[in-house]
Amino acid sequence: MAYTISDIAEALGARALGASDILVQRVAEPAEATADDLALALNPKFADGIKEGKARAAVLWDGADWQAMGLEAAITVPRARFAMSGLTRKFDLGHGQKPGIHPSAVIDPDATLGVNVSVGPMTVIEAGAMIGDNAQIGAQCYVGIDVSLGAGAVLRDNISLLARVRIGENFWCHSGARIGGDGFSFVTPEKSHVETARETLGQEVTADRQSWVRIHSLGAVQIGDNVEVGANTTIDRGTIRDTKIGDGSKIDNLVQIGHNVVIGSNTLLCGQVGVAGSTQIGNNTVLGGQTGVGDNLKIGDNVITGAGTMVLSNVPSGRAMLGYPATKMETHIEAYKGLRRLPRLAKDVADLKKAILNRGSKD
Repeated sequence: MAYTISDIAEALGARALGASDILVQRVAEPAEATADDLALALNPKFADGIKEGKARAAVLWDGADWQAMGLEAAITVPRARFAMSGLTRKFDLGHGQKPGIHPSAVIDPDATLGVNVSVGPMTVIEAGAMIGDNAQIGAQCYVGIDVSLGAGAVLRDNISLLARVRIGENFWCHSGARIGGDGFSFVTPEKSHVETARETLGQEVTADRQSWVRIHSLGAVQIGDNVEVGANTTIDRGTIRDTKIGDGSKIDNLVQIGHNVVIGSNTLLCGQVGVAGSTQIGNNTVLGGQTGVGDNLKIGDNVITGAGTMVLSNVPSGRAMLGYPATKMETHIEAYKGLRRLPRLAKDVADLKKAILNRGSKD
């Protein structure tokens, strides 16, 4: 596909400068761009690469002197990363799935498919499933009994939506995700050593030879509109009530969301985040990579955790957290600075002790 500079500028809500009728076929890094590419230099530090490449046009930061760079055309944008969203959407080639129902797909007669639905090879759609208009379901997916999948959804390959999962419109799910599996919930006939340790904060750990008994998951999973789920992520169904994920939330690869968890709207969970059962997370919160969240906690709105944070207690709205256990980010950083100063402090104390002892011996 090829677009003119003016077409691209219009898609970005930006202004085209120079020869806006130039056609470009791809987006490229400045030093690697050919004459048919649109160079991407959204920061002045990438400007030198334009001279190394052969691009005739580029997307640049606001106020860039594009003519001094030898370009014939340019698009300037005030917010670089936001421009990346529109630009990559414009040039996205997709994954090449053909429209229509593949002959190897197995679709129960009691399933309902909307108009213009695409179903890939070896996919199974069970009875009572309802698939919205323009949905794309890739190869070897499984859509369980009574699942509801909204219009415009995109499922890549090898995705499982288990029984009674309900998902809104414009859902985007990457390869290998599993949504609606049973929660990890087991109990012993009598109080277990785990319960004792928790009650006593580890002061008492009793011997225990009891068998673990499953607590079955009767709830399902509800996911709102415009949600994205990453590759190999797992979302457990609720025990009695549903696990819920709000509109606009984005979940990265290899994330585990436990049973009964409630996540608000426009919240981001980065790679390898783990959220234990029955925890509530607010709106517009961002959990950095490998953040761990204990069970039955409440995390407020607009909370940010740094990578590797372990949340073991409730977090109020509007707070940035870091560390293990999670503390205010500025407090953790000050404590870390103090920790780094300890060797020097220990040396200073040793030197002072030696000086005092030496003075005492002379006296």
